[in-house]
Amino acid sequence: MSVPVAYQGNTSAAVADWLNKGDNAWQLTASTLVGLMSVPGMVVLYGGVVKKKWAVNSAFMALYAFAAVWICWVVWAYNMSFGEELLPFWGKAGPALDQAFLVGRASLPATAHYRADGTLETAMVEPYFPMATVVYFQCVFAAITLILVAGSLLGRMSFLAWMLFVPLWLTFSYTVGAFSVWGGGFLFHWGVIDYCGGYVIHIPAGVAGFTAAYWVGPRTKKDRESFPPNNILFALTGAGLLWMGWAGFNGGGPYAANVDSSMAILNTNICTAASLIVWTCLDAVFFKKPSVVGAVQAVITGLVCITPGAGVVQGWAALVMGVLAGSVPWYTMMVLHKRSKLLQRVDDTLGVIHTHGVAGLLGGVLTGLFAEPNLCNLFLPVTNSRGAFYGGNGGAQLGKQIAGALFVIGWNVVVTSIICVVIRLVVPLRMSEEKLAIGDDAVHGEEAYALWGDGEHYDDTKHGAAVVPVMRLLKFS
Repeated sequence: MSVPVAYQGNTSAAVADWLNKGDNAWQLTASTLVGLMSVPGMVVLYGGVVKKKWAVNSAFMALYAFAAVWICWVVWAYNMSFGEELLPFWGKAGPALDQAFLVGRASLPATAHYRADGTLETAMVEPYFPMATVVYFQCVFAAITLILVAGSLLGRMSFLAWMLFVPLWLTFSYTVGAFSVWGGGFLFHWGVIDYCGGYVIHIPAGVAGFTAAYWVGPRTKKDRESFPPNNILFALTGAGLLWMGWAGFNGGGPYAANVDSSMAILNTNICTAASLIVWTCLDAVFFKKPSVVGAVQAVITGLVCITPGAGVVQGWAALVMGVLAGSVPWYTMMVLHKRSKLLQRVDDTLGVIHTHGVAGLLGGVLTGLFAEPNLCNLFLPVTNSRGAFYGGNGGAQLGKQIAGALFVIGWNVVVTSIICVVIRLVVPLRMSEEKLAIGDDAVHGEEAYALWGDGEHYDDTKHGAAVVPVMRLLKFS
């Protein structure tokens, strides 16, 4: 049978024989969906879920991180994450800017997997689209990781310190996890399963955020006691963009528009829906009110929990994972956090250690239980992988999942601490008390809303003299 011209290679200089137009179109779409999770998704979510006086600063921390990661990624960090091996946990730094590199067929050179006797078990990853597409896809993953870290630091970290933190943490922490687990490092070849980011993105974000929060110090006492969202509808909008954008997050994992991609997207929605329902029920039963902010947290924990196993677990397992994603992080955040002196001492603004650290670890362990053998063979470099639920060598897989998580946790605690100590030698990590009292107006000279209120100096050139008697009436009424 003749192949239609539209599906043939070499129809033009821009269509190589190896190019699969469908895979490339899907991967670019998936990349853009993940990018939209950050801009505007996380920008809007952060801007709405924090106290009014920190709306601009919080949103801008996310926007800055997205831009800064892009430049670092293409200049040196991509090849540290997915290039040739330098160390078992790190790739060789180098730019991803040359057209000869970017328009050629994509490949991850360190991912060829060999058996113990030296024979090839699984060929290196070579998707049917150009390297530029992989650079784009992986860049938006790196960017959202830094934005998630910011969630622990909102409401007090110096913006200048944040500007230094982003490239340093990307270089010395993110690239190590990405290469070790995805790029052909030792965890990749050992067979640790991380379908699309539990170990590369979520556990590191939760642990690094919590560690950095310790070094930066807490918000003001007033802000810790009262930090109401300034716009819950914005927060819901951001959460919605996260949920829908996660189709690209997990659906892009196989580097192809294939059956595994479909399975991953379906499982993502099953787990997230179950998590929201369970969390809402727990809020209603124990606190007598179903919380919208709680529902936003539940969406995040469901998305995070399914990510390590999205394409390698069955639908019923995704449902079980959703139930646990809506209950275990709920317990650690709503109950354990209030009882733990350590958790109380460290001011993790949005509870990233729970929504990403705990949920990511939970998802990784559950993947070690529920990874289905046939689905594993569709995706993993180590053949005959399976979860403990399916017997055989599944118990060893569960052990690998736990050991891999411990490496990621340990690396991020140490490296994040070193980065914070180094930055502290150059600039203060925490804003001055004056800026902390005022917020956006003092830090950026801008306000989220044209209203005079919490934390702002009165300025009649901006707020108008007519406001004064009204405010006095409100104050003394």
